[in-house]
Amino acid sequence: MNNIAVKIKKPDWLKTSIPGGDDYFHLKNKLKENGLPTICQSARCPNITECWNHNQATLLIMGAVCTRDCLFCSVPTGIPAGLDEEEDQKVWQMAEMMNLSYLVITSVTRDDLPDKGSGHFAKVIRLLKKNRPQMKVEVLVPDFSGASQYLDHVLQAAPDVLAHNVETVPGLYPRINRQVSAYRHSLQILEHSKKRDWITKTGVMIGLGETWAEIGELFGVFKAIGVDILTVGQYLQPDKHCIPVAKYYSLEEFAALKKYALTFGFGGVESGPFVRSSYHAEQLFKAVVN
Repeated sequence: MNNIAVKIKKPDWLKTSIPGGDDYFHLKNKLKENGLPTICQSARCPNITECWNHNQATLLIMGAVCTRDCLFCSVPTGIPAGLDEEEDQKVWQMAEMMNLSYLVITSVTRDDLPDKGSGHFAKVIRLLKKNRPQMKVEVLVPDFSGASQYLDHVLQAAPDVLAHNVETVPGLYPRINRQVSAYRHSLQILEHSKKRDWITKTGVMIGLGETWAEIGELFGVFKAIGVDILTVGQYLQPDKHCIPVAKYYSLEEFAALKKYALTFGFGGVESGPFVRSSYHAEQLFKAVVN
């Protein structure tokens, strides 16, 4: 593969405005007061204005420092701090303050922890389920190195949706600084969750150099292991240290991909340049259960 990076111009229709709005700043201040980072901020999500002004956010637990160094992601890499033992209370209080009906919780990868952080995930879910039983909880988990016993810690806490992003086609894993074994681990997480009868969800980025044939093959793999919900979004280089975009897909191509994905029988599909894994999460959940 040619590793020479050629920067291509971002289309005008793909540019977003500077975040703003009363609800946006109110939520930003509340998150800061509670010491709760969001993946919306850490990953520089292009939907942050839309979601925050609709009182929606994806909370990031277990700190904001990741133990892995994926070249598509702007989340800092290094040695994480210890876990916040009061984080479950903070997340619950945030859900109460926002009066949420649906909450997405994700985390950095914590390979430094004996159980990969699965017990902490479970602790947060259990408190939310106890104190806000009316609220649906979606968890976007790391791969736990493919260990089903760690995933079971999370599932036993009874989240409503188990999400894990495969990110891209397996042939591009070396390009994003992931071992091919990580692709197998990701499929194991999704397949094990489905075998335990959970609603499963995954997301992929396009624009990294994949082919249409590879995308279609990946969709087929997802369907074969029982994935219910699929999101497809444009890879946008978050900073200069990340790999450059290989292609910007048009709106027509995203529409075609959604139509194509639905032929596989997924219960819910979102496909668009600004789509991220938690975008319209509650609507996709309802599409599957209704």
